[in-house]
Amino acid sequence: MLAQLEDAVKYLKRKELLSILKIQTTVLKALEDFMVSRGFIQLMPIITSRFTDPLGPDPGSSVVALPKIKYYDEELVLTQSMILHKQLSLLTGADKIFIMSPNVRLEDKARRTTGRHLFEFTQMDFEIAYGTMKDVMSLTEDMLCEVISRVLKERGEELELLGRKLEIPPRPFKVYTTHELEEEYGKNWEILASLENKYPFWVLCFKREFYDREDPENPGHYRNYDLIYPEGFGEGLSGGEREWEYDKIIARIERDGLDPSRYREYLYIAKRGLLIPSAGAGIGVERLVRFLVGAKHIGDVQPFRRVPGEPVFL
Repeated sequence: MLAQLEDAVKYLKRKELLSILKIQTTVLKALEDFMVSRGFIQLMPIITSRFTDPLGPDPGSSVVALPKIKYYDEELVLTQSMILHKQLSLLTGADKIFIMSPNVRLEDKARRTTGRHLFEFTQMDFEIAYGTMKDVMSLTEDMLCEVISRVLKERGEELELLGRKLEIPPRPFKVYTTHELEEEYGKNWEILASLENKYPFWVLCFKREFYDREDPENPGHYRNYDLIYPEGFGEGLSGGEREWEYDKIIARIERDGLDPSRYREYLYIAKRGLLIPSAGAGIGVERLVRFLVGAKHIGDVQPFRRVPGEPVFL
């Protein structure tokens, strides 16, 4: 144990880590500045709740357990994603919101070697009332280009130390569908497609959680999207237009074999017709920083690594 603790101390004292943390500081400030400049209201994150994002039946999910705590007579879950609460937050009358949201996802230990997975991380979640897929994609492209511009302007010394060259990607980003990429690369298309692209690109139409809206004009297809980083860095943002009508939500929950009682409070509000159409996304902060600094493994951008399958020493 003492030897591992000494290794953890050496890891914290790496000069590369300090450069990465300086770049992360610029990234966080740039994200917040950008969102506020576009009229978004910042909310505080929800850490515990009666319900959270089920992360299923998304085939990309490998969560092995839902984190829970007992607090007096209540059983609460830790946030896996704030998507359901983002929808509910629009009841305040705010039309655009964002949150720096800590997430706990107890991933399978096999994810240790992907270079992309953590079991504790932060994402910038945002939601737009009456927003569309096109709104979110346009906003995200502007946001990513602004973040890269700020990093290039303010953190050139750190990028040079890390040996990382960045380029502001041309807009609009390329757009593919999951069907196109699966046909070209097979079911495990994400990294293969990422390696073959020089700039970030969009992928549309994933069959996943009940809150992502099915295309009313094309049943079996979905109005959702992922942003994929190039160079093999993979998915960096995930989002979609939201289902807001109770009948459609409950039908999807039952179709996917989920327990409706786990979402009783959310469904109560939906049944009253209080949810409104919206669209949003969550961008993983650590994944963004990893892409910007060119880190081999996402754990390398964290001072206190939270990698599935790795022991926690600090």
